[in-house]
Amino acid sequence: MSEVWTPLRLLEWTTRRFADAGVDSPRLAAQILLAHALGIPRVQLYVQHDKPLGPEELGRYRELVKRRLAGEPVAYLTGQQEFWSLPLAVDARVLVPRRDTETLVEVVLDQVDRAAALRIADIGTGSGAVALALARELPNAQVVATDRSTEALAVARDNAARLQLAVELREGDLLAALADGERFDVVASNPPYVPSGDIDRLAPEVRREPRAALDGGPDGLDALRRLVSGAASHLTAPGGLLALEHGFDQGAAVRSLIDAAGGFQPAATRSDMGGQPRVTFSRTL
Repeated sequence: MSEVWTPLRLLEWTTRRFADAGVDSPRLAAQILLAHALGIPRVQLYVQHDKPLGPEELGRYRELVKRRLAGEPVAYLTGQQEFWSLPLAVDARVLVPRRDTETLVEVVLDQVDRAAALRIADIGTGSGAVALALARELPNAQVVATDRSTEALAVARDNAARLQLAVELREGDLLAALADGERFDVVASNPPYVPSGDIDRLAPEVRREPRAALDGGPDGLDALRRLVSGAASHLTAPGGLLALEHGFDQGAAVRSLIDAAGGFQPAATRSDMGGQPRVTFSRTL
């Protein structure tokens, strides 16, 4: 390229291109991808804002921009997503951890004695985001994380090892990975909850994520029903905590499921940072 391209000029051009294409958070996406292409922290983009970039740097960045415009998630392109201030490795084997899911971690932390020797089960762990966040915040807890995907568990295992956080990983579909009669003080889950018919209408980058981790059946509640119906047999009583993430329009339905199941206190729902109902929780009687 004969033109002189600096980080600032590239960011301005890419932000406009991403915005025109409907890419979510276009400025942030441009910053993350350029920092990744250059191998520097994002803040250095502005320290070096007027530095001319070479052909190899421009080539790496151009390829990332093309792939993002084709619908690949930013986290898959960089191989990393921050969750609860933890740098998690992610790829196409797992869902990209989202800020909304930090609400699930917040609910658990608000509801438990942080100094206690708790037993916690994170059902459908994916990259290990929730389990690892809880393991870091609750050093006296024993955390078990389950997933039906062998590939997802491999990602979670690598994250746990790299972050040096103790989490026991088990393969199995939802609660089937837990032993009969095995009890926990907390059962938490971010299960599939997108209605099957809505998946093809999701943003292109979301459709690139594992469908099995998104698809919640015809009404989005299949996995949530199974979790509610089986959770009581794996929770300590009284006082065992069930905490479930769900879609913004599913709070009332999940509360009804819990209240109808029997054995639980009246359920409550916590909103995420965007003000959307996101996590419903209750305790055993």
